Amino acid sequence: MDPSGGCPHASNARLLDRGAVTSVILPGEVEGMAVLGHDALKEFLAHPDVAKDARHFSALQEGAIADGWPLKTFATVQGMTTADGADHRRLRSLVSKAFTTRRVEELRPRVEALTASLLDGLDRAADAGGGIADLRTHFALPLPMGVICELLGVGAEHHDRLHHLSNRIVATDIAPAEAVAANREMVEVLSAAAAARMESPGDDLISALIAAREADGDRLGPHELIGTLMLMVIAGHETTLNLITNAVRALCTHRHQLDLVLSGRASWADVVEETLRWDSPVSYFPFRYPTRDLTLDGTVIPKGTPVLAGYSAAGRDEKVHGPDAGRFDVTRGGTRHLSLGHGAHYCLGAPLARMESTVALAQLFARHPRLDLAVPEAELPRHASFVGNSVRALPVRLHG
Repeated sequence: MDPSGGCPHASNARLLDRGAVTSVILPGEVEGMAVLGHDALKEFLAHPDVAKDARHFSALQEGAIADGWPLKTFATVQGMTTADGADHRRLRSLVSKAFTTRRVEELRPRVEALTASLLDGLDRAADAGGGIADLRTHFALPLPMGVICELLGVGAEHHDRLHHLSNRIVATDIAPAEAVAANREMVEVLSAAAAARMESPGDDLISALIAAREADGDRLGPHELIGTLMLMVIAGHETTLNLITNAVRALCTHRHQLDLVLSGRASWADVVEETLRWDSPVSYFPFRYPTRDLTLDGTVIPKGTPVLAGYSAAGRDEKVHGPDAGRFDVTRGGTRHLSLGHGAHYCLGAPLARMESTVALAQLFARHPRLDLAVPEAELPRHASFVGNSVRALPVRLHG
């Protein structure tokens, strides 16, 4: 795997030509595997003999994974994404009420108001920049970060730092010392936010999690509290940030598709689903581990192997999506994708991500229907990660 990231689609296509499952070398010369094909990935994600708990990660348990390994947080953070069975159900139940369809709809007016305010800020940035502004910095980032932090009860003074630290934690080209420092500081920031809520509880998720812990100490341990907050901050904004950014890029480079939506022949929900399939916000997500030697699509994945879920590859698998899988088409209809997961670990925040993205895109293009990229797409700087799939900046001209 290339730790510097970049656009994954050309290499994904080459790998898919060879099969749905492949061996990979992770940073630090760690041997792993990746599941790329749609059908194989769907089976793998819900397989009863596949675990998320790192006690099944053979190399880690044998002491072969060094501190500062850039992917170690994905394996060892204590929370929903590294728990199985009853532990997973316990942790998920503590936060699931905040992400029901009903609760998300109750948040819609707040998301709409925040979106309008951020668009005002984008306009001001463009005025100051000669008609050009970075849509990612001024719009796609602060929307999901503001919403998830408001849900959690994390003060605005922490937003910028939390995003920077999240970005470092998901980077795959980071040096060991930097990785250790980023994780340590993330824990410190979230511990401070939790301490503030312990002193002054509010109508927020951190307060609710603390209350659950105080009511029954077995419900949520201190490390699980911070691990849960870390996962929710990272997953709650990085993925939606990439989704909005990737959707805008796709529409700007496929103007006829944008015209279909603006004329009412397709919906913003269609745009979101096609973007999730065509340019998944997460490219390769770490990790799952077979609890026995597992044969998948004719390939054996040895017990204890760290396996990447290849969402960006599965989204363009021609065996499932047809020979035009590489084409962005908002009228595709009935789009099947796995970009929000499958099985017990299906993305808890999926309703929120979809709502935020549709609101953001609808308001953005209602105000600026001629919005376009200010530089050729090939020149946009990519994420330095094979986990996240997007660009680091999105300069746009608001008036074409």
